[in-house]
Amino acid sequence: MIRKREGFEGQRAIVLPKKILEVCAYTPPVNSLYITDIGFYPRAQYHYRERPTGIAQNVLIYCLEGKGWLKVPGGTFKVDPNEYLIIPADMPHTYWADEETPWTIYWAHFKGVQASYFASLLSRQYKSFVNHAGFLDERIKLFDAMYSNFESGYSLDNLVYSSTSFAYFLTSLSFVEKFTSALHKPDKDVVDISITYMQQHLESMVSLEQLASEVNLSVSHYSSIFRKKTGYSPIVYFNHLKIQHACQYLQFTTLRVNEISSKLGIEDPYYFSRMFTKIMGLSPVEYRNKKQ
Repeated sequence: MIRKREGFEGQRAIVLPKKILEVCAYTPPVNSLYITDIGFYPRAQYHYRERPTGIAQNVLIYCLEGKGWLKVPGGTFKVDPNEYLIIPADMPHTYWADEETPWTIYWAHFKGVQASYFASLLSRQYKSFVNHAGFLDERIKLFDAMYSNFESGYSLDNLVYSSTSFAYFLTSLSFVEKFTSALHKPDKDVVDISITYMQQHLESMVSLEQLASEVNLSVSHYSSIFRKKTGYSPIVYFNHLKIQHACQYLQFTTLRVNEISSKLGIEDPYYFSRMFTKIMGLSPVEYRNKKQ
């Protein structure tokens, strides 16, 4: 096997100076998590690193294209596109690019008070050192932004920005579905559509039949899927939204209880008060007095 530690066409790499790392180690909030080395290696043919006793930093490599391999005390693992490897500090390891289809990688070494926590999170509590994280353009832009930030110097502002951005970057690998859904809102299902309808008609008394009709479902089918997703019947859920809104009126306005009841489409203020007490555990007047 031909081995090559560094030097790939189009590569980028920054190693933070020792004095800057000392600043990072003792300056909140940077000392919670900070990068010591960062880079990008495209088509890194013959890339090879062997560290029999590990290193003091945690190592993260995100494979964009091609393949590579990781060897740690727990075994040898293949690294495919859209997978990352994580090596905790002080763990003996070897990693290398596949000879036929060498990997293209984004990588970083990191330390800090919370570094071991993130290493545990990324490795599924040190049980899986190679994991999948589907490609997201936003994640790559975040990495590039951190790299460019270092290129502009090591001011405290730059160090804080890179530290907090890197925590977000690691979180995007650990919680892929949450990161994806936060960026790309999924299409609303019938329950979401129904809840939106409820929110737009808090001032009205809406029947179960009306709610089901709005999403073109029978009452029984609608009630079944609504309860399955939310844990509540549609009318109970609707009442919870009304009371949630009532709480805001009580806390932030001087409207009387009967006026709030009327605003929520409930003509009987005594019925409103009973419903409020049942849901909140105290009467509307008691709630207002407590908040004030």
